[in-house]
Amino acid sequence: MQGWLPLFPLQVVLLPDAELPLHIFEDRYKEMIAEVLRDKIEFGVVLANDRGIVNTGCTATIERVLREYPDGRLDILTLGRRRFEIERVNEERAFLRGEVDYFDDDDVALGEDESRARAIAGYNELRALTGDSPLPGSETFDPQLSFRLARPIQDLGLRQALLTARSEGERLRQLAEFLPAFLIRQRRIERVKQVAPRNGHGGKAPGLQ
Repeated sequence: MQGWLPLFPLQVVLLPDAELPLHIFEDRYKEMIAEVLRDKIEFGVVLANDRGIVNTGCTATIERVLREYPDGRLDILTLGRRRFEIERVNEERAFLRGEVDYFDDDDVALGEDESRARAIAGYNELRALTGDSPLPGSETFDPQLSFRLARPIQDLGLRQALLTARSEGERLRQLAEFLPAFLIRQRRIERVKQVAPRNGHGGKAPGLQ
């Protein structure tokens, strides 16, 4: 355990090596981010829900300040770094801080070939739906590929499960099982986007110019 980590509760699950743009507007987080920038330190992003905050999160570093507003608000671009578990929370400051344990995977195995192949195939199909390029072959054996494959998926339950898992094989298995049903839903959403302006009959919907 090391010191107190500033905590930023959000309805977001940040994954390692993923970018997260943030708009900082509350006074307590202006104070927190000012200290993070001054001291060039990490802060922790943790999922907040109706019951409070979860105890597993991911640290972030500020990669760029995108915009500074006259009233002190900030637009920043952050990058996910290290996973952690919260051991104790400190509420003495305006913002939460946590005493945390950092962790990584318990093993370095790349996972079963079948789960990896299914997860990559599902990711590539998801990318194809939005016209994006498939995963480059050179990146398919990244030891934490699962976090890369999960970036386009905003399902908080899945992302939190992946963040918590300490096995790349387990994460790839979860992705391989999750993606088929998710892809069905995404295909429906894309079809709705395509037909909505046409009223389902090839013409424009009433009221559209």
